This record gives sequence, C-alpha cells and structure tokens, in this order.
Amino acid sequence: MSLDALVRFYEELAVESLARLPEFYAEAAYFKDPFNEVVGTAAIQNIFADMFRRVAQPRFVVTDRIGDGHGAMLVWEFHFRARFGVRNRPQLIRGVSHLRFDGEGRVRYHRDYWDPSEELYMKLPGVGTLMRGLRKLLSA
Repeated sequence: MSLDALVRFYEELAVESLARLPEFYAEAAYFKDPFNEVVGTAAIQNIFADMFRRVAQPRFVVTDRIGDGHGAMLVWEFHFRARFGVRNRPQLIRGVSHLRFDGEGRVRYHRDYWDPSEELYMKLPGVGTLMRGLRKLLSA
C-alpha cells in the first residue's frame, strides 16, 4: 500500500467508499481522536460513517506529509458544513494524523491531533463566548 493511495482514499472519502477501509487498515487497527478511541476496522468505519451523519459535505485535504514504510504524519484540513450550531456556513478544522503501518503497509495505528476548543467549541453559540473569554483570561 502506498502513502499516495492512502492519501487519495482520505481525500476521496465518501459513504460508498467506507467499505474499502479494510484495504488500508489492519483488522486490529487502533484509532484515537479527541472524541473516540477504538480498535478494529468495523469500529473505525463506524466513526467515519457517524461523521457523514453528523456533518454535511465532509472533505479532507492533506496539505503536507512526511512518511516512510513504517509510518507517516499527515497535516490535513477538514472542510464541512455543520448540521448543528451555525448551519450552512463552511467550517474548517486543521489537524495532524500520526500513522504507523504494519508489514503489509496497512494502518495499524491512527492518532488524530487537533484542538477541539479552538477548532470547534469556540465556534458554537454560547460556548464560544465562554471559550473566547477563558482564552483571553489565560493568554499572556
């Protein structure tokens, strides 16, 4: 499995392509992001399927990558339209994925790093006001 093929899978991800996830992920792959921590391709597929239920027009764009045969770091942007809070306004979350590959080149470890307070909570009505106030209070 090539890193280019994996990036293409992420960037072209659609409900219909979720069935292909086992081509790219080891059966017992580990996945963690700020809200989820699961093991196994079925659980990972469920997280991506849930994303399609919760947001409209989700799309990943990989903006930078560093990798070799053992793993990779992908810098990405996640574009979507919210089904909650401020509807129909384009939203953007920036993050990084740390990936480790098995002997066949499939993902065995996937850890997403992104800041939900800055990228999500601060954009919500009410909660955003509180978060911006805390940020101002705690900044130098």
